[in-house]
Amino acid sequence: MVKPLALTSGEPAGIGPDITIETWLRRDELKLPAFYLVGDRDSVGKRAEVLGRKVRLADVRPEDAADAFADALPVVATGHAATARPGHPDDSSAEAALASIRQAVADVATGRARALVTNPIAKSVLYRAGFRHPGHTEFLAELAASGGRSPQPVMMLWSPALAVVPVTIHLSLREAIARLSSELIVTTARIVVADLKARFGVARPRLAVSGLNPHAGEDGSLGLEDQTIVAPAIEILRREGIEVRGPLPADTMFHGAARKTYDCAICMYHDQALIPIKTIAFENAVNVTLGLPFIRTSPDHGTAFDIAGSGRANPSSLIAALRLADRMAAAQPA
Repeated sequence: MVKPLALTSGEPAGIGPDITIETWLRRDELKLPAFYLVGDRDSVGKRAEVLGRKVRLADVRPEDAADAFADALPVVATGHAATARPGHPDDSSAEAALASIRQAVADVATGRARALVTNPIAKSVLYRAGFRHPGHTEFLAELAASGGRSPQPVMMLWSPALAVVPVTIHLSLREAIARLSSELIVTTARIVVADLKARFGVARPRLAVSGLNPHAGEDGSLGLEDQTIVAPAIEILRREGIEVRGPLPADTMFHGAARKTYDCAICMYHDQALIPIKTIAFENAVNVTLGLPFIRTSPDHGTAFDIAGSGRANPSSLIAALRLADRMAAAQPA
């Protein structure tokens, strides 16, 4: 039997439990891959009651989850209770969320799960508890460290219509520009190409690289960074045999005809990448972390405290994340 996917609980006061429950209830209708939730069974059961949804829960080991999936939502316990009410994180929230991530990563690393899918966390809640990472992605990189070295994680937002990668991620715009370098662009692009080949089945990836400035700098009249940082990186990638175009004006990269000419858009900063994909594919975009020794996908949205427990949370992005994780795991060489 095919191994299951490991799904983290995310912030227990957010919509992670809601969309997990709704996704499992639609497992047969949508022919979803088997997954198990890493978290607190009692907390999930209480959320089901709040939602008025009848869900059978089963305490399992990861190796038994696939067998249980047809009849019950499998739950692998972390030993950390989550007491938070919908929309109201409490003192249990941070440790419950982090314990779930640690356990799920361990399960994937040891081969008990095929891939990792993560529900949304609330960074503000984690920061108040002493969390020292900029975000989810950086924490996963630390957990994946080997020999004292952490891999460089690359955040991709993927949908059937568009895939984008920001070179700089969770930084202010001022700091993103200061951190941008040819080396960072080259390293990011290499990781994208490697994962597109190994995990997406794209034999010869085509990259489109945006400029940093309006109109890609307009030959230097709107800033020199595109000439001195972006263009040299593209030349290095071309010499390595990578099919890449740029620097391109970001305002003309994302219409329908343009999107057909590349497999992934490499953008210089967070919003330059995320605004177009969230406009084009808000309901079904998936957050994928490239560059890790395991597969990780996640819904492309936050904890939505304002609708947690209301029954209004849309599970579409989680469903897409599970399907993409399954597809990527199947594409990997045995």
